[in-house]
Amino acid sequence: MTVRPRAVVAYTVLACALAWLVCLPLWLGDGLAASLSGVILPAMMFTPAIAALIVTFTMRSPARDRLRFLGLWPLRPAKRVIWMTVLGWLAPPVLVLATVALAVAFGFIQPDWAFTGFAEQLQKSLPAGAPVPPVQLVVLSQVLMVPLGALFNIVFALGEELGWRGWLVPALRPLGTWPALLISGVIWGVWHAPIILLGYNFGRTDISGVLLMIAGSIGWGILFGWLRLRSGSVWPAVLAHGALNASAGFVLLLSATAPDLALAGPLGVVGWIVCAVVIGVLALTGQFRPQPELAAPASVR
Repeated sequence: MTVRPRAVVAYTVLACALAWLVCLPLWLGDGLAASLSGVILPAMMFTPAIAALIVTFTMRSPARDRLRFLGLWPLRPAKRVIWMTVLGWLAPPVLVLATVALAVAFGFIQPDWAFTGFAEQLQKSLPAGAPVPPVQLVVLSQVLMVPLGALFNIVFALGEELGWRGWLVPALRPLGTWPALLISGVIWGVWHAPIILLGYNFGRTDISGVLLMIAGSIGWGILFGWLRLRSGSVWPAVLAHGALNASAGFVLLLSATAPDLALAGPLGVVGWIVCAVVIGVLALTGQFRPQPELAAPASVR
């Protein structure tokens, strides 16, 4: 099995071009403040899947081989897929909490153990005169609801993961595991440029925001890619992506003031450190070596 350069380039160009096309109304309008941003941002998440399906269906291969190459089916080895899916579902919130703890330790955020800032936001969101529930109970319920939120995020997470870990990582794997994970992480980060340059995530509207996103995407992309390669299925990465999105706001709950997410967020500096530690442990324990065989991307060249 060899890398099909034309297919990889076609996929990358399609995914990025579609993302820019979907986000064009934001650039022509009020940016992230536009009323349509709540629709456009989720819609952008489907562009990698669309690009993957377009490239996949240009391959002259049976339907079952397409499903296998994308990691959608069959779910074998079943036991490994199940356990890796559970790990992908539950581990990201723990890692995000670790980034919050590290951000506090580094002094990147000033912790608000009484959650006064969140209580003020909660009060503003309620009708005038309505009683405010105990804020600690609300925070605890939000944390406990993260696994459920991850399940609700599956559809949108699949929109991305079908492209990045479903198609791109296996397409690049003939280069070797680490080049495939690193290159796919870089491309994933660049794909975010249409919204990062509008201030999404880091509040930075220049190339520094894109570079921060690339670094964060490499870290989390290696972990998601490990789930994909170790299980032979895209579903563990889908659940992990959904869980990350559901838990990414933990840092905002605890911070007394608006934190610099370039430092304190799960995609920022502390997030890189946490991902690097986990990746190091996985590498030292040989977890990147045993990988089930993946289907070849047919005859595209």
